[in-house]
Amino acid sequence: MHYPSKRPGYERHTDFDPERDSELLRAAMKGFGTDEQKIIDVISRRSNRQRLLIIKQFNTMFGKDLIDELKSELGGDFEDIVLAMFKPSADFDADCLRKAMKGAGTDEETLIDILCTRTNDEIKEIIGAYNRLFDRDLVSDVKSETSGHFERLLFSMLQANRTELTEEEWNEAYESGWDSVVDHEQAEQDAKDLYEAGAAQWGTDESRFNVILCTRQFFQLRAVFNAYEEKAGKTFIEAIKSEVSGDLKAGFLAIVMCARHTADYFATRLHDAISGAGTDEDLLTRIVVSRSEVDLAHIAQAYENLYEKSLADAIDEDTSGDYSKILLAIVKGHE
Repeated sequence: MHYPSKRPGYERHTDFDPERDSELLRAAMKGFGTDEQKIIDVISRRSNRQRLLIIKQFNTMFGKDLIDELKSELGGDFEDIVLAMFKPSADFDADCLRKAMKGAGTDEETLIDILCTRTNDEIKEIIGAYNRLFDRDLVSDVKSETSGHFERLLFSMLQANRTELTEEEWNEAYESGWDSVVDHEQAEQDAKDLYEAGAAQWGTDESRFNVILCTRQFFQLRAVFNAYEEKAGKTFIEAIKSEVSGDLKAGFLAIVMCARHTADYFATRLHDAISGAGTDEDLLTRIVVSRSEVDLAHIAQAYENLYEKSLADAIDEDTSGDYSKILLAIVKGHE
């Protein structure tokens, strides 16, 4: 039985010396040419908190802004991922959301990947970061860039009001099993409501799907999905695919997959990024960076289980140069 990924505390490098790391980065960028491998060695082995301390130390020691120095020395996808790793997680997510909505068109997949998978606290931090970085309201921007039931789904997620387990409940679920934190009577009622809102009638009441998927904690949702399958004779994923379409379907499926096993969802998204013709570097960078201190090891294992190939091998085959090297350093550092 897979559980939704628990979010552990994270610290990459216990023998951490920001002054030494600052010297190493300065040496890597000083003089003719840039030693990209030195940069990779330093930043891929540090936590985000440690990298933020390196910025302050570097700026203090050399009277230059580390981020500006990196921008002047690096380029392309390698520059993008290095700069992403120096951003606090909420700032990085906010930046990705702004890019997804800025200019002509909207990248709905990015909105789903972030807003349908983050915890309440993470969404609150993203909203604050978005306002601080861009002097804009994230909720208003999302509403202006989306419409219909998809807009309602994202608006619901932006309320950051899903029922979530306390630390005590998490521990109980891991030790005693998920039944300990599930209301089975409520699950049966929710399954009945979902069935009546979809398969049992002509047309679909998307709002009922929204109510349940956006408010119930993940273990509760699992019980709902199981009860639904017993009632309808098909999985809830099959129901969504037959009853809903477009971006709303993708958003609902993201929530369902994360409730089942968050790592599986991000493993499939990584596969989307590196399978077929071409590589979606933005998607690849976004997932590897944003999940690196959450559940990247679980995602790598899920990838291998789903596709019978290690995530490292898949990345190695589909990317090249320093961009490939830093991706592999991050992924292998979490094995």
